[in-house]
Amino acid sequence: MSRKIKTALIDLSGTLHIEDLAIPGAQAALEKLRKHVAVKFVTNTTKESKNLLHQRLRDCGFAIEKDEIFTSLSAARDLITKQQYRPFFILDDKAMEDFEGIPTEDPNAVVLGLAPEKFTEEYMNRAFRLIKEKNAALIAIHKAKYYQKKDGLHVGPGFYAAGLEAVANVEAKVVGKPNKLFFQMALESLGNVDFSSAVMIGDDVDDDVIGAISAGMHGILVKTGKFRSGDERKVQNVAESFVEAVDMIIENKV
Repeated sequence: MSRKIKTALIDLSGTLHIEDLAIPGAQAALEKLRKHVAVKFVTNTTKESKNLLHQRLRDCGFAIEKDEIFTSLSAARDLITKQQYRPFFILDDKAMEDFEGIPTEDPNAVVLGLAPEKFTEEYMNRAFRLIKEKNAALIAIHKAKYYQKKDGLHVGPGFYAAGLEAVANVEAKVVGKPNKLFFQMALESLGNVDFSSAVMIGDDVDDDVIGAISAGMHGILVKTGKFRSGDERKVQNVAESFVEAVDMIIENKV
């Protein structure tokens, strides 16, 4: 490695925990890592607000402060505010706390996240008509193809974002990983904009690891969560779990 790692961006779901279960050994490994580098927790999770996510992590035994978490919902709110969008939200109700105060009358944008209960004909038709007939912008908070739950893989919001792009002939604006600006905003919150001394640890080979590498960072793929056999052939740094990833960083093997 050409330069010592100073900052670690850490994915949450699939990397530190799966639903309400922590990855074995992850709590102790995190405290070990904190002694060597600055950390920020970055997630594309859109199923719940930052408050609910923080409580989930605390319940899993992680000593994490809420302001250490940077979510794609936060990035989406920043974009909505700057562009003066009035969104039609296709989001889980548990995530809407993070958008309090955002005007929604006469929508000029569709904001899409992970909301299985709202991936219905009614919601998708309204989104399609807003985009096609009213020239509303399409904002995909992220475009993950799938995600991991305790009972297995589930289709992600990328499926529905791609469908709207196809039928309305538009390109969605993506605000979460693997958007380079998302990584940059997370690093800036730590006072570090040096991509070359930062590493991203995650279970999504495309959005976490290859996204980070494309942005100029290092990446470590963990074989937990949504990892599937064959993913390891796409990147150089692969760890059995977050525990091993921490050891790789401390031992300067990234």
